[in-house]
Amino acid sequence: MPLVTAVTDHHFRVSSRIPEVPPVQDSQPLDDHDRDEDGEDLRVGSDVARHRAPRRRVGRGVYVATGLAVLIGFGAAALTVGGEDEQPTRTTLAADADARARAAERANRSERDPIAGSPTAVPTSLLATPTPSTSPTPSATPSGSPTPTAPKTTPATKKPTPTKATVKPTKAAAAWVNPMPGVPVSSCYGMRGGVLHAGIDLAGDENTPIHAAAAGTVITAGAAYDGYGISVVIDHGNGILTHYAHQNRTAVQVGDKVTAGQVIGYEGATGDATGPHLHFEVHQGGLWNQIDPAPFMRAHGVDLGC
Repeated sequence: MPLVTAVTDHHFRVSSRIPEVPPVQDSQPLDDHDRDEDGEDLRVGSDVARHRAPRRRVGRGVYVATGLAVLIGFGAAALTVGGEDEQPTRTTLAADADARARAAERANRSERDPIAGSPTAVPTSLLATPTPSTSPTPSATPSGSPTPTAPKTTPATKKPTPTKATVKPTKAAAAWVNPMPGVPVSSCYGMRGGVLHAGIDLAGDENTPIHAAAAGTVITAGAAYDGYGISVVIDHGNGILTHYAHQNRTAVQVGDKVTAGQVIGYEGATGDATGPHLHFEVHQGGLWNQIDPAPFMRAHGVDLGC
């Protein structure tokens, strides 16, 4: 019977060697079992005695069975090798199919859900060709490097120099003034023919205005005293009084408040007078306490010329 030997590379080898059968003794007549298909004696060379059981012939059926066994062995080996070799292949194909399915799913997801930060599709209406604006287009500049233009220098405007307003200091109203400014003196204070001339005479044209020597209150206005004619007496306070005699007429009344330089009457020749003039007296410490007007007025900033 053929022997089947397994080889490491999964192939099988059939041994063609058949064990030799000892020759059978031809002690019995041949029958159909002792002949082959060609009629040859199957017992040739056999030393087996006739009394032994007849040997079963090995015919073609044995070889056919052996071939089938070899084929079945090859099939099993092929199945074993193929199973071992195809297992990784099926695993690789399954992984490849799974990867393709995942890639397709990602592609579908990317179409449905755009990635944050990725540019989204712009509507077709927004891609319309923009209409040109009506603003004038700047003229083309020369290709060469632009020549730097010197900056326009605006002439520095001189800051207006603040003009100091020349304000003339207003002189404070003089406390005391000349009762007839610009009129010359005709007689000063002193004794005259044994009689005291108690004032200063200023002789000007008739009706020359007479001014109050200082501010005060009118206490006499008219012909009040013998020999003085029409007179005005002003009380300046602190016991100082001034007397203006021989007027033509007065311009104030008793009780009027007057200021220095205010017109109080006009020059005349009333009373004991030889011509129009102003007889001016200063009384200090009370009425009829006359003093020399020249030094008093000089002490108050007024020079009467005596």
